[in-house]
Parts: sequence; C-alpha cells; structure tokens
Amino acid sequence: MKDRKTLKPAERLIVAADFKPSAEFGYDRQWIEDKVKGLAIALQDTGVYLKVNSALRATSYELIDFIHANGLKVFADLKLFDIPETLAIDGMFLRQVHPEMLTVVCHAGMPSMKALKLELPETEIVGVTMLTSLRMEDLPTLGYFNQTNLDVVVRALTQTGMKAGLDGNVCSGAEAALVRRVMVEQGKLNATINTPGIRTLDSVVKGDDQNPERIMTPTKAIMSGVDRIVVGRPIVRAEKPYDVTMRIIEEIAKARTVMESQGS
Repeated sequence: MKDRKTLKPAERLIVAADFKPSAEFGYDRQWIEDKVKGLAIALQDTGVYLKVNSALRATSYELIDFIHANGLKVFADLKLFDIPETLAIDGMFLRQVHPEMLTVVCHAGMPSMKALKLELPETEIVGVTMLTSLRMEDLPTLGYFNQTNLDVVVRALTQTGMKAGLDGNVCSGAEAALVRRVMVEQGKLNATINTPGIRTLDSVVKGDDQNPERIMTPTKAIMSGVDRIVVGRPIVRAEKPYDVTMRIIEEIAKARTVMESQGS
C-alpha cells in the first residue's frame, strides 16, 4: 500500500458519483450508467478517485473498467456485509476489475472482513463504522440500547476492523482524531481515514441528508488529520464539475502544505 503521507493532492479527493434516478427518466439504469461515465469523462486524467456504489449494483463491474480507462481511480463503495464465505466470493469477483478502494461494514465481524481482505490483498479495504447521516438518538435502533456515546461505538468498530487487517476507515471528520488514536494503538500507522460529508464553503445542497454536526469543509477535514475527503453533490451538481474539482484539489494542496510545515 502507498504511504498515506505521500498521497498527492488529487489522490486525496474522492468524488462521489451518486446519481439518483427519477420517474422523469423512468428509473432507467442506462441513464445512471451514462451519468457516471459522463462524470468520468469530465474528470478525465485528474487522478482523483471516483466513488461508485448504487451505479455498480444497477449496471455491472465493467463500469470500473471504464473509469480506469479515463485515468481515474475507483472507490467501490459497496459497503459489503455478509458471512465470510459470501464476502470471499465477492472478493474473487472484484479482484478481476482491481478497484483501488472498497468498503466493508465493520458490523459484518472479524471473520468476514478477514475473508474479504484475503481475496483482495492489493485493494485498500476500508471499514464503515457509523454512517455520517446518523445521530446519537439512532443508537438504540441499531441495538445499542444502553449506549449514549457515539464515540464508544466508533472506537469498538474501528478496533475490530484494524484487528481484521483492514487498511483504513470511513468516518466523519468529527471522529477523525479518535479513529487515528485507535489506529495508532493497533499499530496501524499507515491506515487511512476517509471522510464523507464534505461541503465547500460556497456549496448549497438542496435536501442535504448529512448530519450538520458531522460535516466539514475540505480544509478543516485535512487539517483534522483526514487522509482523503469524499465530495459528492457540490461537484456532480455543479455546472462545471471539472472546475470545482480542481479548486478542491488546490484547497487540499494548501492545507497539506500547512500540515507538512507543522510536521504532520
């Protein structure tokens, strides 16, 4: 795996290709595929990651080949969750298309995560602990009836992922410091923190479903120790996605310069 500290600014940006079908387009899978391919072409050779999830389920893994052909890296955000045998099979299929990154839900348990990693030694597999849309009041609905501290849950799930051999974590910027401490405790100094729910200062996302207490700007996220940021709607809904992408890469570069001057 590449040293997380040597990632280029473009490699620290994950663009979420999250396109929602509608009745206007007949909930058409081809429409979704075309939108993702169009975004890949628009961001051609920028070197960023393109995050795909629902589009992969709706179309096929051949979409990964198309994204790669346009000079982009692929973050297969499938949030895999199943028994060890099934995750091993998932890994076998995914190994044929070589996604650079892949998500697995830490609640799947250590045996399942180990089975997946065994099949994908070259893919950076990152664990999902708590979704950025969740709040503390959601904990009882997830089975944490006597737990009122979200950090305790994130800590436990991060530990499980690191012990299973995962390469990183997906978490909100608000939990980055906690997650990094757990990674260091587990001796995973090169494990990455990848943060969704990033909003630029000038972005206005209609119907935003992210918990406002768990979102950050690109600069604040990078300065908090995050290795990569995930930006979706502020880019994909922009009139000129390429221009917004390049501005965010520049913002990341400036934040990293400050971090490096501080020895971080």
